Amino acid sequence: MELTAQLRDQLNKGGNRTSREAGLVPAELYGHGLKNQHISVNAKEFTKAFKEAGESTVLQLVIDKKKHAVMIHDIQKNPLTQAVRHIDFYEVRMDEKTTVNIPLIFMGEAPAVKEKKGTLNKALSELEVEALPSDLPHTIEVPLASLIEVGMSIHVKDLALSTKVKALIDAEAVVVTIVPLTEEEVVVAPVTVADVQVESELKKAEREKEKASKEA
Repeated sequence: MELTAQLRDQLNKGGNRTSREAGLVPAELYGHGLKNQHISVNAKEFTKAFKEAGESTVLQLVIDKKKHAVMIHDIQKNPLTQAVRHIDFYEVRMDEKTTVNIPLIFMGEAPAVKEKKGTLNKALSELEVEALPSDLPHTIEVPLASLIEVGMSIHVKDLALSTKVKALIDAEAVVVTIVPLTEEEVVVAPVTVADVQVESELKKAEREKEKASKEA
């Protein structure tokens, strides 16, 4: 996947603002033995690339016809609009292992939740791994079908990782577990007007019966 970038002039005080008005996002490119380069990328093209690649897939960043194998290291967004304001690209060596957090995708539904009224407790949302850039997975799937009883868990050792990918966390660490439904989570049926009316009629009947028995 390729993404084209342009060098930007940092001496121009209005450079960043002008770039944003033109639909460009300011960014930095850095890496081992590489001098930092101040660049800009098209906002729409970057959004599309990030949606497909995420932070764990190598991109080919093209600057002045030269390709750089990079990963998205950091993204700054506007807290109100969520528009991308700045990006850090890190140039990687394809023959050198790198460390990345890979998102976990929970697949399917746990039978213990549906049939045993358990609650799904996700202990991890991502997994830190080490691998060559070309071997990094985009996501890691966590199938939930094996969780058939309350108390069962899926551990890091249970994940289907490639032999080329090393998890940098204890293999016994819990990824997800099924816990009992707590009292706070028990759904209480709402009281309706009809329920109140029925209860009132019953109490009224009881009072009249008690009154009649006393008069007798």
